[in-house]
Amino acid sequence: MTIETRTLAYEIDGNIYEAVIASGGDKRPAVLVAHAWAGRSEFEVNKAKALAELGYTGVAIDLYGKDVLGTSTEENQALMTPFVEDRAMLQARLLNIVEIVKDQPEADATKIAAIGFCFGGLCVLDIARTGANLAGVVSFHGLLGAPGNTAGKKITASILALHGWNDPMAPPADVESFGREMTEAKADWQLHAYGGVMHAFTNPAANDPEFGTVYNAGADKRSWAAMRNFLSEIFC
Repeated sequence: MTIETRTLAYEIDGNIYEAVIASGGDKRPAVLVAHAWAGRSEFEVNKAKALAELGYTGVAIDLYGKDVLGTSTEENQALMTPFVEDRAMLQARLLNIVEIVKDQPEADATKIAAIGFCFGGLCVLDIARTGANLAGVVSFHGLLGAPGNTAGKKITASILALHGWNDPMAPPADVESFGREMTEAKADWQLHAYGGVMHAFTNPAANDPEFGTVYNAGADKRSWAAMRNFLSEIFC
């Protein structure tokens, strides 16, 4: 299969953003890829290409702005913090991007899903928390804390959370709270926890045990396989 890629520039509140679309060239179920805290990088673009290889249209979205990419822990934290502190703003931006993706010729607007990594995992869970009409979302080592503004909403998207049990950024107490939240929202949800695995387990560049970010090849492979099965189910 020949995979084609193109950039997608879009404007939100006067600012320009740039996503990358990867596809087989025709209309297919679309899967948004929400980026980690550094911004939309080649990591997310490669995931969009891998999704296209599976027969979907992959869209590596941009939340920060065209060419905005953190290069240090301090810069990454500064970029992410406004979104974590204002989840309503984050949700509004994400929902806006979902509508933009639906309008693209490579996307089947009736079959939309989203996956995300780290901060991106929080993002896709927040899309679902709004009650948005997506087929499903997949969080890879995402932050699990509830946003505080979606209590009482029914989640219609199916949920898959892929989690390292030793992730210091989402400890067992957060996992338990997440399970209660999803159950109260009447979600179709599942969580796969990988023993002995820390945060950022899908990122080969992650190698900071003191910070809690360590790549794990086994969990990387298993989580991608779980995502593949999940997408096959929700798009059947």
